[in-house]
Amino acid sequence: MRTQIVDTAAGDARITWHEAGRARLVLALGHGAGGGVEARDLKALAAVLPAHGVTVALVEQPWRVAGKKVAPAPKTLDTGWRGVWPALAGPGLPVISGGRSAGARVACRTAAELDAHAVLALSFPLHPPGRPEKSRAGELLGAGVSTLVVQGGNDPFGRPAEFPPGGFRLLEVPYGDHGFAVPRRAELSQEAALEIITGGVREWVESLG
Repeated sequence: MRTQIVDTAAGDARITWHEAGRARLVLALGHGAGGGVEARDLKALAAVLPAHGVTVALVEQPWRVAGKKVAPAPKTLDTGWRGVWPALAGPGLPVISGGRSAGARVACRTAAELDAHAVLALSFPLHPPGRPEKSRAGELLGAGVSTLVVQGGNDPFGRPAEFPPGGFRLLEVPYGDHGFAVPRRAELSQEAALEIITGGVREWVESLG
């Protein structure tokens, strides 16, 4: 594991590289607006995928690196993501653009212009909680590349059944909330929920060729 500071137009971003021995792809993952790269799903993917030929790059947006507690406007998040892209593409491998929540939105909005190989959207916030009329489906459907959505079955930002049909795959994590936490009373353990995520993402990545 190594870290890299990257100067962007939005400030300094930080990449934590979890490198595969014989990498064939880079999976770049951004965090959400309410947390950082320590999120359980991001950590799990960084721990599992390198053994399968995928280098995982966890990207901390400039606002987070600077110690701010509130995320900036979406256009500023996009600026930060664009700024780290040359470093992510530096190894010369195809780059899957991904992230959780707000980071998933960034990946979708910028995928086409950055020539991303594919998009991984973890806990895509389809709408604000309780506001289904405020749909962000257009961002997801506009990614323009192969896209996998991994969504908790009880995510208040959009349950799997609420997603429109379209050119993306959807993997449900039963009982999971927006952070993929499952209740103790659920028939699925937290460990098993994370295995659904890592196994499903690994299979999808392998299907990309």
